[in-house]
Amino acid sequence: MRKKYPSDISREIFEKKVQPVLEKAKKKTKPRTLDLYEVFCAVLSVLKSGCPWRMLPEGFPAWESCYAYFAKWSLKREAEDSLLEEALKNAVGEVRQSLGRSAQTSFFIVDAQSVKNTDTAEQKGFDGGKLVSGIKRHIGVDTNGLPHMIYVTTANVTDRAGALEGFALYKSNLIHVVNVLVDGGYTGEPFAAGVKNILGATVEVAKRSELHTFAVIPKRWVVERSFAWLEKCRRLWKNCERKLNTSLQMVALAFLVLLLKRS
Repeated sequence: MRKKYPSDISREIFEKKVQPVLEKAKKKTKPRTLDLYEVFCAVLSVLKSGCPWRMLPEGFPAWESCYAYFAKWSLKREAEDSLLEEALKNAVGEVRQSLGRSAQTSFFIVDAQSVKNTDTAEQKGFDGGKLVSGIKRHIGVDTNGLPHMIYVTTANVTDRAGALEGFALYKSNLIHVVNVLVDGGYTGEPFAAGVKNILGATVEVAKRSELHTFAVIPKRWVVERSFAWLEKCRRLWKNCERKLNTSLQMVALAFLVLLLKRS
């Protein structure tokens, strides 16, 4: 019996909401000897504490096994979601339906966040506006801050280009979107035309106050809060991953565990 950690979720919630999805990675070979719940909690420990895989706390399965399972859950095939993304999509839909809303949103708030790389990153770019060398996280959320699109690029990709690429990849999740709210970094007719072409939606630009004082932009604070939720995971303070897809899966996992702990 290992020590319990704050990053753990309950076994009941895992078996009900997560395990059925992760079991899809199982191959018809010899029976599994590891407890999938313990493996999942080990991955959450890496996410929450920011420790290297080789420094997993005592009591968890071997780090090689935990990393191998995480790699299986993170695998994306062509246009299909990974298993972690599928679990997150299910969790978002359940939360929205519990609030009396449809699983897919019609109002979409988009923003991007540039994050510095560590030396292990394989790909990087330079964001000249924010003076950050690393990656850029593009997310789109509903009015509750729940993610419906997560897309990761190198930091040199502009907010507009990254958002349009994300819309094209996650189009099936955004078929009901009629209005996209953005900040001043997304202004321009080409972006609005691209959104109209991909989603058939209109773009609304929330402009900052012209006064030289701090003011919360109506509705825009929702997506900023979603980025703040990610800051609770030390693994996401910088980009510690070698591959862009791994960075994306860590973000998806952070949102997933947030929703699981709320349920």
